[in-house]
Amino acid sequence: MKKPILIIGGVSVDTVIQLDVLPQPVPQTIWPNESYRTLGSTGAGKALNLSALGRPVILHSLLGRDQEAGFAGSALGLPGIELLVETTDAPTEQHVNLMDPHGGRVSLFVQPPAEPASVDWAPVCSAMEHCELVVVNILGYARPALALARNAGKPVWTDLHDYDGHNSHHQPFIDAASVIFLSSDNLAGYRAFMEKMIDGGKELVVCTHGADGATLLDRNGDWLEQPAFPVEEVRDTNGAGDAFFSGFLAGYLEGQSLQTCLKLGAACGALCVTSRSLAAQNLSLQRLYDHLRAGGW
Repeated sequence: MKKPILIIGGVSVDTVIQLDVLPQPVPQTIWPNESYRTLGSTGAGKALNLSALGRPVILHSLLGRDQEAGFAGSALGLPGIELLVETTDAPTEQHVNLMDPHGGRVSLFVQPPAEPASVDWAPVCSAMEHCELVVVNILGYARPALALARNAGKPVWTDLHDYDGHNSHHQPFIDAASVIFLSSDNLAGYRAFMEKMIDGGKELVVCTHGADGATLLDRNGDWLEQPAFPVEEVRDTNGAGDAFFSGFLAGYLEGQSLQTCLKLGAACGALCVTSRSLAAQNLSLQRLYDHLRAGGW
C-alpha cells in the first residue's frame, strides 16, 4: 500500500476571467470572453493532480465558516484525498484571476490567506507518522510544519513559485527543504541560485520556465533540461506549475530517472493547461506514460 503524501497549505476559491488582453491601468469597461468559479491555490492543485496520478494525499488547509469553504470542501471530496481542515474566523481565501489567451495572469487576492494566532497541529503530527514525505507550501501559517517534519524525520519538498532571490518570507522554507521547485519568472539568475542550493546540501532543485520548459540540478552536479510539450489549445494556465510538480513527484516515487520525471512533469503540466480545472480530466499516471510512449510529445 502506498504511503500518503502530506501537503500543508493552499486552498482558495477563484473567479477566473478570460480576456483577449490583460487590461491597462486606466478607467475602462471590459467585456470578458468567459468567467467561472473554480477551486484554486497550490495545495489544492497538488492534491488534485497527485490523487489522480494514484498517490494518496492528506491535505491540511485553512477554511472559513462560509459558502466558499463548502465549495472547496466539495471540490476536494474525491477518492484519494483526505482533507484536514482548520476552521478559521477569517473568510476562506479567494482570488480573482484575469487571464489572457497566452496564459498571462493578473491575480487579485480579494481575500488573502488567513494567518490565525494558533493552529491545532495534532492531526498533522499524526499524519506525519505514516506519510511518505511532506510538501510544505509557502503560506505564513505553514511555517511551524517545517520543524514538525524535521522532528518526524520526514523529507520536505517545497515550491517557491515566483521567488525573486531575496524575499525573506521564503527563507525558512528554503532552509528546511531537501527538494526545491521554483519558477524563473522573477529570477534571471536562476542557475546561480540552483547551484547555491545544491552547494548548501539540497538533493535537487527544479526550475520551471513556462513555455520554455524546465531545468534541474541534482546533488551529483547533473544538469538536465526539458522542453515544454506543445498543446493545440491553451484553455487555462492556472495550476500548471502544480501539475508539473505532481507529475515529477509521481515519477520520482516510482523510482524513475530524473529525466523521465521531468518528462512526466511536462506532460502533466501540458494536459493541465488544456483544462479549466487545476487537474486535467481523466488524468492518470498511465495516461502520461502513454503520451510519452506514443511519441506525440
